[in-house]
Amino acid sequence: MGESLPLRWLYLDLNSYFASVEQQLNPQLRGRPVVVAPVMTDSTSAIAASYEAKAFGIRTGTKIWEAKAKCRDVVIVPGRHDEYVKFHHRIVAEVERHVPVTKICSIDEVACRLLDNENSVEGVAALAGRIKAGLAANVGECLTASIGIASNRLLAKMAADMKKPDGLTILTEDVRAARLERLPLSDIPGVGRAMERRLAAQGLVTMAQLLAMPPGEARRIWGNVWGERLHWLLHGHEIAEAEQARKTIGHSHVLGPEKRPQAVARLVARRLAMKAGTRLRRANCRAGWLGLNVKGEERGTKWKGGVKLPRVMDGISLVAALDGLWARMAVEFGPRRLLQVGVVLADLTDADAAQADLFDADALLCARTDARRQALSAAMDKVNQRFGRDAVTLGHDARGATRSRGPAIAFTRIPELAEFSE
Repeated sequence: MGESLPLRWLYLDLNSYFASVEQQLNPQLRGRPVVVAPVMTDSTSAIAASYEAKAFGIRTGTKIWEAKAKCRDVVIVPGRHDEYVKFHHRIVAEVERHVPVTKICSIDEVACRLLDNENSVEGVAALAGRIKAGLAANVGECLTASIGIASNRLLAKMAADMKKPDGLTILTEDVRAARLERLPLSDIPGVGRAMERRLAAQGLVTMAQLLAMPPGEARRIWGNVWGERLHWLLHGHEIAEAEQARKTIGHSHVLGPEKRPQAVARLVARRLAMKAGTRLRRANCRAGWLGLNVKGEERGTKWKGGVKLPRVMDGISLVAALDGLWARMAVEFGPRRLLQVGVVLADLTDADAAQADLFDADALLCARTDARRQALSAAMDKVNQRFGRDAVTLGHDARGATRSRGPAIAFTRIPELAEFSE
C-alpha cells in the first residue's frame, strides 16, 4: 500500500462547548472561569469548564466543591441543554455553508469528507479559515473550534485535539508519523486508563511501538480485529465503517439534595421511564427489556437490575415494570439516599415487526390492552407537546421537586428539540 494518501477528512471540535455557549449568552461571563454543573449542588461534578477555569486545573468531572477550592472566583452555572442543542444546529448550518457535513459525531464535533478539488493543503487551510470566520460572525464570537485535517476520520479527530483552543492541524503524509509518535496512547479515541494498563501488560507503552508493529501483532495485543483496523487507520488508510443500529434508549438524572430520598427519587425514575417511552414511540419501536441503575450518596454504592418486557411501547407498561424493579432495588440496596437514577430500554424492535413468540404467552400484551395503552400514551404525548412537559403524568404530580429540567446531553446523543417540551 504505497499509494499517496490524500487529505480526505476535516474534523471540527468546538472548544469547551457548553461553557462557551454560556459565555456567548451572558457577556458578563466572558473572560471569567466558568463551570457548568448538572444541578446546583457542591456534591455534583462539572460537565464543562471554560478555558479560564481549566487554567486552574478544573476539568470535566471535577467536583464542584473542588472547583471552588481551586478557584475562588469560579462561576457555577446550571446546564441549559436546550440552548446547547439550538447552538449545535446553528453551528452545523454554518459549517454546511462552506462544506457538507458528512457525520455529526457528537453535540460539539462534526466530520466533513473532502473532495479532490478542495483537499490541497492551501485549499483546506483556506476552508478552515472560512469556517472559523463564519462561526465567529454568524453564530457567536465565543464559539471557537479546533480543526483537524487528515486522510481518514480518526486521524482528523486526533489532529483536532493536537492544538486547542482555536487550532488548525493538517496531518499531511510527510508529517503524520512524526506528529503521532509524540502522542501518548491515551490520545487514541477509546483508549482509556484501563486499556492503557492492559496494553502496558502486553509490553505496548508508546505510540512509536504501535506504529512500528505489524497489523497481525496489533490484532493479537488488542485481542480483536480493532487492533488491526487501528494499525491501518494510524498509517493513514480509510476503512469503511459499518452502520450501527440503535440498541438502547435511556435517560439518567443527577439528583439534587431535595430529590435524594428514595420516595422522591422514585418519582424522578418514573418520569425518566415516561420520557424514554415517548422517544420509543417517536422511533416507532417496541422494547423487550427495561433496566434501572442507581447510585447512592456514599462513594462506590450502586445497584442495577433489569426485567424482561412483553414487547411494549406505552408508558403504563413501562412505569409498571419500573415500579417492580424499584421495589426490588429498595430491598436489595437498602434505605440509602440516592445520588443518581437512570432508566434504559433495550432489546428494541420495529413496532410493526414485533410478533408474539408461539412458545411465550407473555411476548406481547393482548391486542386490545396494547391498543388502549398506546392510545392513552399518544394522547399524553400530544398534551405535553402542546402545553409543556409534565402537563399530564401517570400517578403523581410532577410539578415542584420532581419536575424535570429537560433532557441532558450525553455528547454522543443529541436530543431532539421536541424532547425539551416532553
